[in-house]
Amino acid sequence: MGAAALGKKALSIRPHTATGADARNRPGRLGGGLLGAARSGAAGRIDWPASLLKGRPQRREQLVLRPRSRQAEQLWLVLVDASASTRRHGALSLAKGVLAEVFDSAYRQRARLAVLQAGGREAQWLWQGRKAGAELHRWLQELGAGGGTPLLDALQQAGDWLQRRQRLKPSERQRLLILTDGRLRDWPALALLPCPSLLL
Repeated sequence: MGAAALGKKALSIRPHTATGADARNRPGRLGGGLLGAARSGAAGRIDWPASLLKGRPQRREQLVLRPRSRQAEQLWLVLVDASASTRRHGALSLAKGVLAEVFDSAYRQRARLAVLQAGGREAQWLWQGRKAGAELHRWLQELGAGGGTPLLDALQQAGDWLQRRQRLKPSERQRLLILTDGRLRDWPALALLPCPSLLL
């Protein structure tokens, strides 16, 4: 099955309840009252961004688990390269399949999402710090590619926005996911990004 078909299949799946290996756990009845278990354990949910930062997991032991109790809010910022070169080389179809999985995982884990599209003349914000919803999937279905690659502008905007948000929400756990084919004329020196980042 091709990447485009896998992406369409993923888009057709809508989680009705928070179930599955990476679903966010509900508060337990023992040991912590309304906050749930007082200690973290092996039964915690899977933190996919943190797991992927260490490389593709080959065994269950390599997955990073989040504690059940007192979980910090999460924000996943997704930067999407939608330049013309991604369409020519098939990268956009692959990216759409990955994005569908990321959006569904964010829904299950109740993580907030921000989406920044880099295509055409300038980067454009599509979603800023909101919960995943049907609107994001509709955007993904319609996502096309064309124009230049304002990736450097997008990275600058992403870094500035994350820093402002960190001042407002210092306890929030942030992750940045960058999907690009890497086709740029030059790569100037860039400022360090203010959170763990994963380049795909």
